[in-house]
Amino acid sequence: MVRERRAVHSSIPEENDEGVGDVMDLSCSLPPGPRSVEYAQLAEGLGYRRLWLYDSPLLYPDVWMTLARVAEATATLELGPGVLVPGLRHEVTTAAAIATLETLAPGRVVVAIGTGFTARRLLGKGPLPWKRVETYLRRLRALLRGESISIDGRSTRMLHPSGFAPPHPLETPILVAANGPRGQAVAHGLGDGVMAIDAPPKGFSWCAVARSGTVLERGETLESPRVFDALAPAIALIYHATYEAVGSAVDELPGGRAWREEAERVPEPQRHLHVHEGHCVEVPERERIFLDPKLGAMTLTGTERELRERFAALESAGATELLYSPGGPDIPRELRAMAKVFGGY
Repeated sequence: MVRERRAVHSSIPEENDEGVGDVMDLSCSLPPGPRSVEYAQLAEGLGYRRLWLYDSPLLYPDVWMTLARVAEATATLELGPGVLVPGLRHEVTTAAAIATLETLAPGRVVVAIGTGFTARRLLGKGPLPWKRVETYLRRLRALLRGESISIDGRSTRMLHPSGFAPPHPLETPILVAANGPRGQAVAHGLGDGVMAIDAPPKGFSWCAVARSGTVLERGETLESPRVFDALAPAIALIYHATYEAVGSAVDELPGGRAWREEAERVPEPQRHLHVHEGHCVEVPERERIFLDPKLGAMTLTGTERELRERFAALESAGATELLYSPGGPDIPRELRAMAKVFGGY
């Protein structure tokens, strides 16, 4: 069991005199799937504060439908989509989805919004410009407050009859998924905090840092079969992200050139589909043979003592929430092991 959490129904982390969250929370992040309710109930029982579900509709089931199922099957677990991509849904649709989830899990809903990775790449497109995200977030905030906004030159606002949605204003906390200065500026201006995959950005009272990894058992190494099975999706993600960002620079990774040459046998118009097949869930054997287990060192993987040291380092650097993304064939084992270690640090 992890350490006692802050008040469950207060989604924005408490602050100390310096404006920084006083204790780092443990949350989990997973793709929506057939076992989402089971994993959510387990996470709730283990003391995880939040469950974030990915939003990549060409890879996983619909995030909002899955969250509704989780909401009805849990009582204290905070939950939300992470990360929503503005290009996939109209602001009105997202506002209505948030309001609906708030009726099912009042006070437990959180949202993260960003520029998009697989949700955009699987459309053959790159991340959205931050200006687009900023405009979307401003409109969404206004709709949740019950205000009128202008879309395509016409005024609109939420007009749900009494009982069909919670009363306005809806103050659902919204994180901005950002790693660079432009995104962090949007997070400071319009978000309740930031979600990052790099080092914790400075100056945020709510800073969720996403990490994949596994707890090593006695005698295990990065090359151990169980460990590689658990880390393979995260290791594949390193190749995917490097290739999408800087192309042939993926050659610098172990096995990277062979990985790229195999991928580039697929014609360019379909290549993005080939690259991201099974993303964060299962690694096709044609790709797995090129992955180097040693890259697991880039994940949150280690012995109990090593992980507790890394938790402390993240918290000291400004992280207020560790957003753990387990992988491999035994998600319950990963959730239990990480909660046990976190609870003792």
